[in-house]
Amino acid sequence: MSQGHPKVFLETEALALLQSRGVPVPRSRAVTDPAEAVLAARGIGYPVVMKVLSPEILHKSDVGGVRIGLGDDQAVEAAFKEIMSSVKAALPDREVLGIGVFSQEPPGTEVIVGMMNDPKFGPMIMFGLGGVHVELLRDVTFRVCPVSAEEARKMVAEIRGYPLLTGWRGAPPCDLDALARLIAVVSEISMERGDLDSIDLNPVALYPAGLRVLDAKFVFLDGDGARSSWVDICPERG
Repeated sequence: MSQGHPKVFLETEALALLQSRGVPVPRSRAVTDPAEAVLAARGIGYPVVMKVLSPEILHKSDVGGVRIGLGDDQAVEAAFKEIMSSVKAALPDREVLGIGVFSQEPPGTEVIVGMMNDPKFGPMIMFGLGGVHVELLRDVTFRVCPVSAEEARKMVAEIRGYPLLTGWRGAPPCDLDALARLIAVVSEISMERGDLDSIDLNPVALYPAGLRVLDAKFVFLDGDGARSSWVDICPERG
C-alpha cells in the first residue's frame, strides 16, 4: 500500500459487514475484468451501479470512479473500461483492486449516519440529512457511544429537518424504527472495533418500510493514531 493515504475497507467489504449485522444493502459483487462485470450485472439484475474498488481512494466520483444507471451488457463493459482509465489518469499511484457492481436501488429520503473516533471522547455517532443536504445545511446531531436504538430515536427527532422524515406535506413517513436500528448497529461496530477512525454511510435511503445503505466508507486509524475531523466524515458525495 502507498504511504500517506488513509486505509479503508473496500465498499463491497463495508457493505458485507453491515449486511452481516442485518442492515439492508444493495446486492454487490467485486470484479476484475469487463466480462466478469457483465456476468455480475446479469446476476444482480439491471440497472446497476459500478464503482472503483480501492483501499486508497475515498472520493470515487471525483476521479471518474462511479457510473450509475447502467442498463445493459454493452453499457457495463464500456463503464468498466472508462472507470479504470479515468482513475488511472487521475491517481496513477493508487492501488486499484477492481470494480464493484451494485444493484441500483430506488430513490428514498436521504440521510447520513456516521462515526468519528474522537481523541477525547472516543467513538461519536453523527446523524443528519444526507446526500447533498449534509454539506449544504449541516443539519446534524451527535452522541458519544454507546447509542441504543431508543437513544437513536431521540437523535433523529433533534434535527431541524425531522418533519421531512415524518410525512411532510402528505408524503409517507419514513421507517424510523429501521433507522434507529441502523444507528445502534453503527454504534455497536464502533465500540467493538478499536481500529476504526471513521464510518460514513451516505446516503442511506429511507423508505416507508425499511431502508438501504447506498454508500459506505470505513476508514482505519493510521499507524501514528491520526484521527479525522467532521469535515472528513461529511465529504462531498463520492
